[in-house]
Amino acid sequence: MLDQKTIDIVKSTVPVLEQNGEKITTRFYQLMFGAHPELLNIFNHANQKQGRQQRALASAVYEAAKHIDNLSVILPVVNQIAQKHRSLGIKPEHYPIVGKYLILAIKDVLGNAATDDIIDAWTEAYGVIADAFIGIEAELYSQAANQKGGWDGFREFIVDRKVIESDVITSFYIKPVDQKEIASFQPGQYISIKLEISGETFTHIRQYSLSDAPGKDYYRISVKLEAGTLNPDGKVSNYLHDHINEGDIVKVSAPAGDFVLSFDKKTPVVLLSGGVGLTPMMSMLKTVIEQQPERDVTFIHAANNGLVHAFRDEVDSIEKNENLKSFVFYASPTEDDRQNNRFDVEGFVTKNWLKENVSINDSDFYFCGPTPFMKAIYLSLKELGVEDDRIHFEFFGPKGSLEEDQTLVETV
Repeated sequence: MLDQKTIDIVKSTVPVLEQNGEKITTRFYQLMFGAHPELLNIFNHANQKQGRQQRALASAVYEAAKHIDNLSVILPVVNQIAQKHRSLGIKPEHYPIVGKYLILAIKDVLGNAATDDIIDAWTEAYGVIADAFIGIEAELYSQAANQKGGWDGFREFIVDRKVIESDVITSFYIKPVDQKEIASFQPGQYISIKLEISGETFTHIRQYSLSDAPGKDYYRISVKLEAGTLNPDGKVSNYLHDHINEGDIVKVSAPAGDFVLSFDKKTPVVLLSGGVGLTPMMSMLKTVIEQQPERDVTFIHAANNGLVHAFRDEVDSIEKNENLKSFVFYASPTEDDRQNNRFDVEGFVTKNWLKENVSINDSDFYFCGPTPFMKAIYLSLKELGVEDDRIHFEFFGPKGSLEEDQTLVETV
């Protein structure tokens, strides 16, 4: 427990962190990777290069300082981060390293303003925060390893099938090399894939949503090809598309993540996706149809056109369920799309369309996709009066913000 003096000092730094947080976290990563380059085997290089990680960590530090007297307020965010840490292999021994260089970065950036009292208070506060993460993650590691079909760390899987779903999305069906049982998962969760890419000094780890229903003898991930290997995000996706083929081996973590479809309710559910945000929605759709066929489901997908629209035939094959309604939006349909009636609406999902076509007052809404798409959906739902407890969404990568006064964080 922190004493009141320490709490007061940490909370007094909130305005400084709001102004200098990103400078501190940028300096933190420079210092830490300079001293411990081996940690680049864990951290996402793309997020580092694009500055997303620095912004996300700055938000996390800011929120921790703001709520240091009641950390339970940020427990949902802590759980999100802990899920990601478990899937990446973050261990207790990493926390002292992070703490050391975070404190050094605060000293570097704030200079004389970083008094001994501030440094001592933040050192003590970091210890409390780190202990909270370590405790939660220990439980997650235990659950992952001890569940039926579970395992610790990374397990070897073989690519059983590789299926092209669209011009930009390819699915990989993977099965364990040891041919033993695999852990089930909740629809919406992801796995981490660890790759050793020829010519690269460090390994690369990426999280991919599971895009099929649980209960199979395989996992399916569906990967979007990002344009160009010069794009940091494209390095791994290009490697998977171009170099990982049927019969190849990949290393995989047990499923993780807290963006999951709730089966405790029987109320209508609306699943909205944009682009490759379709992947966790496919798992949710197929699972709810299997497990709650009586539940009303509205499935809405937005894509640029039919060339980049994955799983259209798969969704069509389950549309016979009388409780399922499916809608396709194309922003720029091709002539072939028009001639073959491959979409329902030209343009974007709007607030007015949602108001007229879905049950606003009693539905739970789940959505995933590019940030502009998610921001538009989120703001539309809020303007339509949907309560926060019925709105669920997932960012790919570090958390961003869907409105100016809402800060969402995720580290690594």
